[in-house]
Amino acid sequence: MATQLDLQEQEQLDALKAFWNKQGNLITWVLVLVLAAFAGWNGWQWYQRDQAAKAGAVFDELDRAARAGDAERVGRIFGDLKERYPRTAFAQQGGLLAAKTQFDKGQADAARASLTWVAANAVEDEMRTVARLRLAALQSEVKQYDEALKTLAAAQTPGFVGLVEDRRGDILLAQGKTDEARAAYQAAYKAMGERVDYRRLIEAKMTALGAAPEAAAAAASGASR
Repeated sequence: MATQLDLQEQEQLDALKAFWNKQGNLITWVLVLVLAAFAGWNGWQWYQRDQAAKAGAVFDELDRAARAGDAERVGRIFGDLKERYPRTAFAQQGGLLAAKTQFDKGQADAARASLTWVAANAVEDEMRTVARLRLAALQSEVKQYDEALKTLAAAQTPGFVGLVEDRRGDILLAQGKTDEARAAYQAAYKAMGERVDYRRLIEAKMTALGAAPEAAAAAASGASR
């Protein structure tokens, strides 16, 4: 009986050896690749956390400078932030904060440059759209209407249609294109949720152009009869 068991064990060992001789290298390489991938993933996660922590410290410094109204220092800190940590959320948030401080302190060109960077480099679509909305407003203030409309044309993030069309209406109205502005406001009004307070401002703009939503609805109802 013992001899039979020994023979079975030997056969199993021989089969295992044969399998390992045939597949051992492949299994070893697979394990190496899996372990390397796992180590790489852990390393990348650590790197991301480290970058975010360092970027957060720089952003805190920028925030303090912004609250102090020191636009020059804000610009320098943002330059450091976008150079060293361009792919972090803190860099894109820093760009928006820097632009606001720079604009408030009369540095319109610097503000436009900060917003242009965020619009081109922000990781999140939403942040790029916010930057483009603000940039278009600044471009419109210096009568760069065509540039402002091009900036808005690139703002395609879902959920921002109402705000984009409203800003487009402002720019078209500044150009004296009343009919086109009215159409843009109407598109903004339709895209904006009924419970959003900002919709009232759009309604006021439409009313000022003789296109109050109630009047438009009544005209459409009468035409359909």
